[in-house]
Amino acid sequence: MRRNFGGVLQVGGSNLPGRGQHDEINGVAVLTPSRKVNLAPRLNCTGILGSTCPAFNQNGILRAQDKVALPPDISRHERKRLFMRFLITGGMGFIGSHLAAYLHRQGHYVRVLDDMSSGTQVHLSPDIFFKRGDVRDVPNIWPLLYGVDVVYHLAARVSVPASILYPREYNDVNVGGTVALLEACRDVGISRVVLASSATVYGRQTVQPVSEEMAVKPAVPYAVSKVAAEHYLFTMGQLVGFETVALRIFNAYGPGQALPPTHAPVIPYVMRQIDQNASVVINGDGSQSRDFVYIDDVVEALAAAATANVDRQTINIGSGQETTINQLAQIIGEVVGKKPSFLYNHENTGGVDRLVADLRKAEDLLNFRPRVSLKKGLQNLYQQDPIFRKQGGSNTSPLLGFTVGRSDG
Repeated sequence: MRRNFGGVLQVGGSNLPGRGQHDEINGVAVLTPSRKVNLAPRLNCTGILGSTCPAFNQNGILRAQDKVALPPDISRHERKRLFMRFLITGGMGFIGSHLAAYLHRQGHYVRVLDDMSSGTQVHLSPDIFFKRGDVRDVPNIWPLLYGVDVVYHLAARVSVPASILYPREYNDVNVGGTVALLEACRDVGISRVVLASSATVYGRQTVQPVSEEMAVKPAVPYAVSKVAAEHYLFTMGQLVGFETVALRIFNAYGPGQALPPTHAPVIPYVMRQIDQNASVVINGDGSQSRDFVYIDDVVEALAAAATANVDRQTINIGSGQETTINQLAQIIGEVVGKKPSFLYNHENTGGVDRLVADLRKAEDLLNFRPRVSLKKGLQNLYQQDPIFRKQGGSNTSPLLGFTVGRSDG
């Protein structure tokens, strides 16, 4: 009897995923990687189940052949989880690129679709398949979906202030793009779609923290587009028969987050201003509070959503910790080692007064427990992101249009 399993060749410090076949009679396993490689004739292959054996380079394709012991009681579902194929729309954005890298490191096969409209230059592993394209182009999506187990839909326009200026564009991309992707998933027969939604859908709530059962109160076009995307997701999933889950991501931050000249995310904006001895312009009085969640925690939640029993669920993903903008700026000052200087723009309110996530559902369904504290996450950002090591940058910046939700695209 032969059983399929997932594996990964560890070559020069990088992982090359592949599919393997295990002969339960004689214990021989053969693993063929996802692409041809030109390497030494003999290497070590580490299967995703932890077994290690020699690998031989035969005509440019590495094949691992040795006796490998697979647990006899492993279920078919568990074997499938060990090697999966993913498509990530918006996979060159902040969250999408981190997710793609994480899944690849786990030995899975990853495809990325992105129109590169954010202008961010991200260097993904060459083993991650990338295609530049528009999520609204259904025929272009079809071939990317063949053989895929789970689709992560992150492609979207994400600036709250920009959505007020260009509501038709946000509706076209965020809503129309979601519908187009769901049509393509229906046509190909995808099993599960995970939507990256946003905490902005909650709007102004009288009770904090906010739970998924609360009525949404979208107050800006971006939030409206996310509510519509959620409704289309669950409606199409129920009608067609594929599994669906929406993760409402709060204020994600971390290394690699873009810092555009307008409508910059709050954390990299404040950090840059303090680092460059410039004033931090804050809309309102700085008492408005948000839930800031580190990118590694967000990625782990997204990864868990691929296999957990969460069909037709909406789940908050945040830190569960409430932090005011004034407190945030003070902590960033401690991390940078400089005292922040504030300019308050009282003519603008700075958005809703409070917004923090209730994480009980995420803990129950995804076993999600954020591990990175705000200060530790800010230290990682300051130490790892090259944007804070560049010299000669401008100290001027537009007013902070405080954005609730994720910064991805």
